[in-house]
Amino acid sequence: MPQQIFVNLPVKDLDKSTAFYTALGYTVNPQFTDENAACVVISDTIFVMLITEAFFGNFTKKPIADATSVTEAINCLSVESREDADRIAELAFANGGAKTNDPMDQGPMYGRSFQDPDGHQWELMYMDPAAFES
Repeated sequence: MPQQIFVNLPVKDLDKSTAFYTALGYTVNPQFTDENAACVVISDTIFVMLITEAFFGNFTKKPIADATSVTEAINCLSVESREDADRIAELAFANGGAKTNDPMDQGPMYGRSFQDPDGHQWELMYMDPAAFES
C-alpha cells in the first residue's frame, strides 16, 4: 500500500469549508465524515481532514493557530499543467478563498497560491518534466 498523507486542518465552519473544497473539484469520503470532521479526497494518497476547532482541540495540547493572522504551514500540491494551477486558483477565489501571492513563473516552474476560508495557505505547483530531464 502506498504511503498516504492526511493533512488535518482546524476549521470554524465545517459546512462552509467542505463546500469550498468540493467547489475546487475534490470529493468527500463519507466513511470518514461526520458532524466533527470531513475527509476531502485530493488524490489516491492525499486527504485533507477538515476538523471543527472544538474537536481539533482534542488532538493537541497547544493553542490552535488562527491561520488568518499567522502562517502555520504552506501546503503545496502538484498539478498537471499551468492551466490546472490557474483553474484551481480561480475556483478558490470565486468560492471564498483569498489571494496569497502573485503567480510565480520561473520558466519550467509555475505556481499559484490561495488561502481557504480559514486562512490555510495552499500552493499549486506545475513543473515541466521535460525541463528536468538529464
